[in-house]
Amino acid sequence: MSNSPRYWSTAKKYLSKKDKTMSALIKKYKTPAETVLTSRKDVFFSLCKSIIGQQISVAAANAVFLKFKKKCKNKITAKIVNKLTTTQLKSCGLSRQKVKGIKSLAKQVINKTFNPKLIPKMSDEEAIIYLSELRQIGRWSAEMILLFTYNRPNIWPIQDIGLLRAISKNYNKKYLPPENYVKLLNKKFSPFCSVATWYLWRSIDPEPIQY
Repeated sequence: MSNSPRYWSTAKKYLSKKDKTMSALIKKYKTPAETVLTSRKDVFFSLCKSIIGQQISVAAANAVFLKFKKKCKNKITAKIVNKLTTTQLKSCGLSRQKVKGIKSLAKQVINKTFNPKLIPKMSDEEAIIYLSELRQIGRWSAEMILLFTYNRPNIWPIQDIGLLRAISKNYNKKYLPPENYVKLLNKKFSPFCSVATWYLWRSIDPEPIQY
């Protein structure tokens, strides 16, 4: 994994000036650079992990992913995954829908109907739409990919329960926080919503989030 994004220090100063609550969170959660928004820079790996982790607990997702990784002989590539049978994938603990999603993804990478190299040239919204065209990948999953794999600086995943819980906790709002207030924070934290999101997540989770 690489170190934190280059914009991290600038973002911390910007957010601290913009918002007292965010300033307090940034001071509270002083963490080494290597534990912040790190990235494997491997979109296929991240998409497989995203599909595997859907609608199950973190512990269950990790257990399934380890079996999947072992089945791939520790090399999670489109070519290797494409060679695995449905039975082999299901033996890792994957549902039928997740198997279809992962096999479809591998095929699309191989035949280039999905080309991750196009994503860096796209705007956030264009990239979210492009990623959401993949089977088993919705808006939230696409946003997590942009945040963790591509380290985009201004992702504000308003479908994320953790983010909404953290807003409620830190800004003394009821749960769910009002939509107009979430939009207000989005405007206030731009162009560094990704960094604000990370610190809000930290406020409700003792472990730095990785993806």
